[in-house]
Amino acid sequence: MSFPDYDDSTAFLGDWGPFQRTVFFLLCLSIIPNGFTGLSMVFLGDTPAHRCLIPAALNITDEWRNASIPLDEENENKASGFSKCSRYRMDLVKSYSERGLLPWVDVNVSAIPREGCVDGWEYDKGTYISTIVSEWDLVCSDDWRAPLTSSLFFCGVLTGSVISGQVSDRFGRKIVLFVTMGIQTVFTFIQVFSPSWLIFCLLFFIVGIGQISNYVAAFVLGMEILSPSVRDIFSTLGVCLFFSIGYMMLPLAAYFLRDWRMLLLALTVPGLFCVPLWWFIPESPRWLLSQGRVDEAEVILRKAAQMNGIKAPDVIFPGIQSRENAGRLRTYSLCDLLKSTNIRCITVLLCLVWSAVSIGYCALSLNTSNLHGNIYLNCLLSAVVEVPALVMAWLMLRCWPRRLSLSSTLSLGGLVLLFIHLIPQHRSSIAISLVMLGKFGLSAAFAIVYPATAELYPTVLRNTALGACSMASRVGSISAPYFIYLGGYYRSLPYILIGSLNVLSGLLGLLLPESFGSPLPETISHMQTVAGFRKRHCSPTDRKREEEHESDYL
Repeated sequence: MSFPDYDDSTAFLGDWGPFQRTVFFLLCLSIIPNGFTGLSMVFLGDTPAHRCLIPAALNITDEWRNASIPLDEENENKASGFSKCSRYRMDLVKSYSERGLLPWVDVNVSAIPREGCVDGWEYDKGTYISTIVSEWDLVCSDDWRAPLTSSLFFCGVLTGSVISGQVSDRFGRKIVLFVTMGIQTVFTFIQVFSPSWLIFCLLFFIVGIGQISNYVAAFVLGMEILSPSVRDIFSTLGVCLFFSIGYMMLPLAAYFLRDWRMLLLALTVPGLFCVPLWWFIPESPRWLLSQGRVDEAEVILRKAAQMNGIKAPDVIFPGIQSRENAGRLRTYSLCDLLKSTNIRCITVLLCLVWSAVSIGYCALSLNTSNLHGNIYLNCLLSAVVEVPALVMAWLMLRCWPRRLSLSSTLSLGGLVLLFIHLIPQHRSSIAISLVMLGKFGLSAAFAIVYPATAELYPTVLRNTALGACSMASRVGSISAPYFIYLGGYYRSLPYILIGSLNVLSGLLGLLLPESFGSPLPETISHMQTVAGFRKRHCSPTDRKREEEHESDYL
């Protein structure tokens, strides 16, 4: 049994009535906490300037106390050029001090053997009161733990992407949206009281499960409820812009809250304000219809018509059997994304594109603390540059084919990053400008890839497919902190790798089917095919599989 054209059946509601405006803005508001949480490690996990601690109780003269930390040859051109991970042996320093010898006068200090920071570290408090790095000494031999913390968060996001997509397609968009929003808020609050780095990481992993899951659920819910003329603006100037608003609020909050625990506490507040939205955001009628729950879908649409001051037709979906047949509906899983060659090709291409754009976006966002200048200003600039990028993405979605829009923005973001290694180190302002231009291109690409993906998959698989692509994206996000880590070996290496990946992804994006101006597919048989696919690659086995997917009822 086939579905009617949902957009035609619900055209009586209009495009931009009170119902659509309410859904649009409330779903966008639910996205703001994601902008806070997703990139909070820029400040939570930043490494303040530090050096070995010389205990105050150690009885040595001020001259020897000032000479106890050796200069770091790698940082000799910096104002703070002291070694971060070693000091001169304190037993020898104390002996010289007690004998009244003066450093550099009576003793060649550079010849004194060195030792590690056995008494811990002292951290500069000019920028932060504390971060998780200064709280648990994630420096020197333990400096690998800071990027691992970000990676574990994205591992949680990966896990949430796998679980939430299938659960959402099985049990509904609304329930997943609010459950994962609650997970994100509650466990962020519990993180404030983390007694150790290990507990913090465990909680951060759980926060990650909720973070992108509610983003994808809100995005799919809006794409399925709103009319075609509103979807483009919802996916760019709606969802993505409100994510950027949350991102812009992050450096402002961090500027006034220099303690990582207080900053985390502030990050839970927006999530609490989203709780009342449960009573105003409906379930997706399109999803209810795909599950055979026709009566429930019609109830929501009649309420929407009432809000818009429109009389609904007596029968909204003629010829469709009601919910008593819902039990006979076929269920879908991740395996259905691989069953036919066409779906498999589309899924693999999209996963590669999502992974590359996620590596670039996350690495450039998390790297703002390593750029020259003020970290708060750099982070704010990184967030603000997304606004014109989203405006451009919206205009491209309205006027340009999806493939061309996606490919051009990915290529723009990648190409400018490849030029950074040509910039002399003392021209930091030019390098920062290129980084921001790269962020501009990748932000636009991220805004385009969501609707481009949603338009290619049918209702019965849409959230599962977005979850799978988000899962591939999180694989990229997990590796992003280590792309930044490579900058310690060669300054421009992260930009060369990120730029190359995104230029390649831009070329791969041209192989995707074009969905511009097409209605959202309802079943797998409605999906478009990769150009030239049917003639060259569609085997009898694949045709049989596609025929088996024609019906959504057993």
